[in-house]
Amino acid sequence: MPPRTNDSASERRHGEEPAAGPGPEAGSSPGSGASGSGASGSDAPAPVTSEQGTPAPEAGAPKSQTSQHGTPAPESGAPESGAPESETSVQGTPTPRTPESGTGADADAEAEAVGGGAPDGDQRVAAVRRVAAAGRRWRAGRLAGCAALLAVALTAGAVAAGGLRDSRGATVAASPAGGALAPGTLAGGDLDAGIRSLQAHLRAQPRDFSGWATLGLAYVEQARTKGDPSRYPQAQRALRRSLTLRPGNDQALAGRAALAAARHDFTGALTHADRALKQNPYNERALSSRVDALVELGRYEEAAEAADTADSRRPGVPVFTRYAYVRELRGDVRTARRVLEQALAGAASPADVAYVATALGQLAWNQGDYDTALRHYARALAADEDHLPALEGRARAQAASGDRAAAIEALEHVVTRSPLPGPLVALGELYEARDAEGDRARARDQYALVDAWTALARAGGVNADLDTALAAADHGDVKEALRAARAEWQRRHSVHTADALAWALHVNGRSEEALPYARRATATGYRNAVFLYHRGMIERAAGQEREARDHLRAALRLNPGFSPLGARDARAALQDLEASR
Repeated sequence: MPPRTNDSASERRHGEEPAAGPGPEAGSSPGSGASGSGASGSDAPAPVTSEQGTPAPEAGAPKSQTSQHGTPAPESGAPESGAPESETSVQGTPTPRTPESGTGADADAEAEAVGGGAPDGDQRVAAVRRVAAAGRRWRAGRLAGCAALLAVALTAGAVAAGGLRDSRGATVAASPAGGALAPGTLAGGDLDAGIRSLQAHLRAQPRDFSGWATLGLAYVEQARTKGDPSRYPQAQRALRRSLTLRPGNDQALAGRAALAAARHDFTGALTHADRALKQNPYNERALSSRVDALVELGRYEEAAEAADTADSRRPGVPVFTRYAYVRELRGDVRTARRVLEQALAGAASPADVAYVATALGQLAWNQGDYDTALRHYARALAADEDHLPALEGRARAQAASGDRAAAIEALEHVVTRSPLPGPLVALGELYEARDAEGDRARARDQYALVDAWTALARAGGVNADLDTALAAADHGDVKEALRAARAEWQRRHSVHTADALAWALHVNGRSEEALPYARRATATGYRNAVFLYHRGMIERAAGQEREARDHLRAALRLNPGFSPLGARDARAALQDLEASR
């Protein structure tokens, strides 16, 4: 889920999940994005698998997982025919698994939904950077400039996508022999190649409703992993096409839930997930998206129940990672770690290994255990050397361990490929902390890119208010931060939105008003140094010096390197408080 690395659940699956992330939220839960095993944040989704409505070959069957219940689960409600092999849940219950099969858009819309290959990463990032640079030249208020030039950047992105051509300009290859997708095309790690195969398959067999649903989910995953929200409208069209061909099919409804979560519409995600589960109670993506939605809405008791249900019905990496995050949010780090270790032991693909090992690294990072975090990130990168969340997490752990040069180099690589708010802010703060010649200008450039990404995200239908509130409160327009945080609080009452609203009120000089929200952010037992730091600084400004000392000490004791600038400010504030005793 969210990276949690930047305190927002929807980017974590990124994030994640994120999904979001970002969760992931700017920093957010493992599955806020697509509901596969690699998703948040916050937000995290995993590689999407192709579901053609026919039984998959046994060679592609996942490893069985182990669980923690100890008593056989009732088999009522599970279809008797076509059920995949049983897996064991996190809670120990052997459970039968069931397939996720389902029970005219015009030609132009269909062609647009099929689209081309992924835009070249350098072209997409360059377009984002052009928006930010032009916005800075146009006026000091970068948000307005970015928004005004957004249409140009999106047009450039569409041209880069190449219409019916892939990112290298080559015509998309014909579909595999017989028009069938190769097993595991999208699960094998090369998402762009899998999407090209799906697009070719759907040109040959345009009435394959299951293929359209899979393509929609693949676009969601591609948007999440590349930080490219322009893919979300394509995902929406592909899922609509699937539902036109087979109304009410659970695969497309689950895809809509994942898409809504990726856009931070968590109420919509919950509605679509419930509709999918009404059609097929064993749909793994719908079960996962339901947990994500409840987490991001701040309905934690219901999220815990949903995680138990998902674990009993479809145990596996996507469910295990969400189960762990729900436990972490309640302060049960030991159970979260055990479940993630179990998920890693059962991970069948390099993508799953990278995703789960990264989640373990983030969990260790949150507890200030940088050596363990670095070991987990190394495991993730051994499985997938380009796994961006692991590269980002490793950079944060390196910075906290004192290797700032390596951290800056790594984050520069990450934001070149995926300019998401979390790593952009982290890189900007590292530049500020280093404070070499030109570093302040470099930091401003990163913060401007957050504005550009936010504008692009909104054009793709993403609610980016939490991202805006978190970044603008420290590095932008504090009034805009408060507007965004209030708007997000109206939609959902999660610990992340409570923290964002508390901090936005504080930086606007309204610390007394911020206190109840800061307390709410730390009320679940979630061990998060940023939340503790924010609460301590708010209490200090409100004149509650004893409480401020307690929470600033707790933040630094838990994760002394939680932020290059925040940790420095926490130490300075604590010194002042001690001196005034």
